[in-house]
Amino acid sequence: MVTSADNKLADPKSHLIVRNATLGDVDAIVDLSDRVYTPVGMEAYVRSAIVGQINTFPQGQFVVMVGDVLVGYCATFRISGKVALKPHNWVEITGNGYASRHDINGEWLYGMEVCIDDAYRGYRIGQRLYNERKKLCESLSLKGVVFAGRMPNLARRIKKFKTVENYVDQVIHKKAKDPVLSFQLRNGFEIIGILKDYLDEDKQSLGYAAHMKWENPKVIKKDDKPRKTYGVRTPEVVRVATVQYMQRKINSFSEFLKYIEYFVDVVADYKSDFVVFPELFTLQLLSIEDQELTPYESIEALTKYTPRLKEAFRNMALQYNVNIIAGSHPTRMENGRIENIAYIFLRDGRMFEQPKIHPTPNEVYWWDIEGGSSLQAIDTDCGPIGVLICYDSEFPELARHLADQGIHFLFVPFCTDERQSYLRVRYSCQARAVENQFYVIMSGNVGNLPNVANMDIQYAQSCILTPCDFAFARDGIAADTDPNVETVAFADLRPESLIMARNSGTVQNLKDRRHDLYRMVWKGDRVLPIKND
Repeated sequence: MVTSADNKLADPKSHLIVRNATLGDVDAIVDLSDRVYTPVGMEAYVRSAIVGQINTFPQGQFVVMVGDVLVGYCATFRISGKVALKPHNWVEITGNGYASRHDINGEWLYGMEVCIDDAYRGYRIGQRLYNERKKLCESLSLKGVVFAGRMPNLARRIKKFKTVENYVDQVIHKKAKDPVLSFQLRNGFEIIGILKDYLDEDKQSLGYAAHMKWENPKVIKKDDKPRKTYGVRTPEVVRVATVQYMQRKINSFSEFLKYIEYFVDVVADYKSDFVVFPELFTLQLLSIEDQELTPYESIEALTKYTPRLKEAFRNMALQYNVNIIAGSHPTRMENGRIENIAYIFLRDGRMFEQPKIHPTPNEVYWWDIEGGSSLQAIDTDCGPIGVLICYDSEFPELARHLADQGIHFLFVPFCTDERQSYLRVRYSCQARAVENQFYVIMSGNVGNLPNVANMDIQYAQSCILTPCDFAFARDGIAADTDPNVETVAFADLRPESLIMARNSGTVQNLKDRRHDLYRMVWKGDRVLPIKND
């Protein structure tokens, strides 16, 4: 039996993978259902039922893997709305768990199962699986997703709320909390009724279930009236967030993480795919000291935090289901060099690092920082990305090297002390977006740290920039912030628009290069995933 102590995600080398289930997963799925349902008095799936689900509708069954360990399972099938939207019970709608009611012409996707290993709760595995359902629904142009949700708190709280209808109403109005129902409501599902005797063996729910649905926003019925679509995001859109972070004195490492986790939580609530923090934002940790440290002492102090920073950010990326570009962190490397490193934490558990190639004269003077030599596109679940730290964005060759590797998003954490310094980075980033026809996301510090060398004042106006053509924002700015105010900016970006611009835009910078006259030759080293500390 897997326990929290056996959680393989604690290993930095491991990561989450969501994929379609195969017949080779059957035994592991049965074992998972046994671990989840037997302790609460419910029957686990039999092997033949899982085989039936996968063989009947293979593209509708999903598993979540951590290495070779199966930690989540999701089962669906297609069905007519005439059946799924009327009162029903679990046995008749699912064909006793075999998904034998699957209808290849069914216009709705029925969610019959989501099963998650208790040892891996807290990593938003349920949300990942529901996202896969929505993607499948949209790819098949179905009307939506319908299912019956358990209410595991109902049995022990029914005396207080008297009726199941009142309990559900209180959960809807956030006067009560149910771990399953509250989760479904947060993920955009609406309650269309209460199903009595849905699953008698579910004693925690007293046999009841909440009848819920989610309508596919890309399928519009003829009699539909206009409705608000705030927050709706289609699969071809990537939502990015930039944090304009306030430097302030802190008293402990845990206080620093509290501020960071607040912003990660916020962008996760807004369903962001990426969030980026500023360059050198970890220098805030030096304010814990009662006195200003020498440059040498500062680097040594920061380097000691590196393992804990990696662990904390990786856990946040997994738990909040968001890819994090964690600004940059000056670190003494194993070979004795001091480098300014951007750490990238993907929401599947993988970690990468990108050193700053060109330290500024200021960084060399204050911190004795040396430039790195690796620059490579990083593959993510939203396509390839690149990271250039501040001054590096002012060197067109670097961005072009990443463009040649096919990136769609360039993240630029920066740290500038006054407006002229900031504008050098801003104008350079806008030029990089035009030259390479990709998106550029900038994130900078505001505030000050009086007892931290070279962090006396900060100026930033973080933004999200686009190429300049008809498919993009009129002024090439997808999102902007007010200068010197702690805030978060969001933008929904379409990789497909980049592909169209590169191939049929008003200008086609990448295609129109004169390779017969000039070229970019990279001689640096290949960047690799972070090794274990």
